[in-house]
Amino acid sequence: MSGDVIKTDAVIIGAGPVGLFAVFELGLLDIKAELIDILDKPGGQCAELYPEKPIYDIPALPIVSGQELTDRLLEQIKPFDPTFHLQQRVDELGPDGNGGFRLKTDIGTEFEAKIVIIAAGGGSFTPKRPPLKGIEGFEGSSVFYSVRQIEDFKDKTIVIAGGGDSALDWTHALHPVAERIVLVHRREEFRAAPDSVNKMRALVDAGELDFVIGQVMELHGSTDQLEAVSIRGKDGEMARRECDILLPFFGLTMKLGPVAEWGLNLDENLIPVDTEKFETSTPGIFAIGDINTYPGKLKLILSGFHEAALMARQAHRYIYPDARYVFQYTTSSSSLQKKLGVK
Repeated sequence: MSGDVIKTDAVIIGAGPVGLFAVFELGLLDIKAELIDILDKPGGQCAELYPEKPIYDIPALPIVSGQELTDRLLEQIKPFDPTFHLQQRVDELGPDGNGGFRLKTDIGTEFEAKIVIIAAGGGSFTPKRPPLKGIEGFEGSSVFYSVRQIEDFKDKTIVIAGGGDSALDWTHALHPVAERIVLVHRREEFRAAPDSVNKMRALVDAGELDFVIGQVMELHGSTDQLEAVSIRGKDGEMARRECDILLPFFGLTMKLGPVAEWGLNLDENLIPVDTEKFETSTPGIFAIGDINTYPGKLKLILSGFHEAALMARQAHRYIYPDARYVFQYTTSSSSLQKKLGVK
């Protein structure tokens, strides 16, 4: 996907909680932001890895789930109308020749921005590849680790492997368009939301979905087109199931990925920053959240929020070099309250 270059004040790489709060802090200073994330929804680790796991150290929220925190942050930044570019990874970052930066993602989306904020947690999320012989040859054509366009799976016979929220969510999302779905999990119990599990079992009982307790052991096909998989059942027997598509959802790992090639000084795969403005070794590029390092660093969401606030102050100097920065409180500033839509 390529087209016109998107020009903006700031590009935020990473749409986890810290990246989302950065939108708020920048927005208060009239700085427009675009967000890029490799996942298919905002929220980062909170939404993807532990959406229902309780978090106890967010100020004023004695207990909040990862998904609820994400939802609250999205509600908070609505007044600033950020644009999300999901299921994309920034592969290229360099100067644009005009004092700013040019970025390009793995699907060809291009940006020009005056500043860049890296809020990518521990780096890019990379799907865990199942240890199946020859799987690389099918990736991108009939084996996928995410779903970008549901219509691409229309009238296909799909094997979905996994027992977490992603496996169940995509089972339900693809069920209306697929020819047939076979859900494979190594045990009867699931790690997904109970409601999703109940809906899945209802589809199985109605004969609209196949659920197999077992593991995918072999792939069969020619060139890059999958034709069938072999599944070892709980009885140890192997069974062949015809299919067009395999979607393995076995979780994610974090890798620094292309960040390591951007010319930034690194310290054990983390980005050193100063604690006055959380700027990297490259002026105009900032790093906030778990991906940065400095003396006394604590990998806490609330620390990332603090870092976003100080980053925004320095960002203002780049975006509005001739304007004086005026610190204001949202509780008393009528101009800030107007931006937030407060009546």
